[in-house]
Amino acid sequence: MMGRILIVALLITAVVAGGAIYYLQEYAYYEEVPASGTEDVRLTTREGEVVALPHTGFEGIDADSSPIRYRACFTVDAAQDLSGYEPYEAAEPLVGPRWFDCYDADAIGAALEEGSARALLSVENISYGIDRVVAIADDGRGWVWHQINRCGAEVFDGHPAPDGCPPVPEGVARQ
Repeated sequence: MMGRILIVALLITAVVAGGAIYYLQEYAYYEEVPASGTEDVRLTTREGEVVALPHTGFEGIDADSSPIRYRACFTVDAAQDLSGYEPYEAAEPLVGPRWFDCYDADAIGAALEEGSARALLSVENISYGIDRVVAIADDGRGWVWHQINRCGAEVFDGHPAPDGCPPVPEGVARQ
């Protein structure tokens, strides 16, 4: 009888812990990013200037718990000329919470691979080692996420910053 009680207690503890972990990963910490108008979506030109991109329908989320939890969706005119903006070669859309319906990392990644969407640099080093990346599909749908860049990847792994990287600011965590 005592063994059954112990097993039930362990199962209840596991279910509660699993539910808490799921909630913390999927819902907790995220807050809606209010649309601010023209500054919601920015791109870096080939000359290095960061400019606002005209858009509509902005939806965004972010969390203070990690610099790479930012996600956003928007729409631009499908005829928008994107040739003057800096491409982002190593774009890898990061998975967002399932409840943020407009953002599907798998679909965005597939669109980038098949060429029906383009990845562009929004802001390099929006925080040290983190770039803001924008992807825009041929139909005008757009998405934004934060991604660790090559400088961040090295520094966050405990290595010195590679050549060409900005100096590591005081307080940036090294593993």
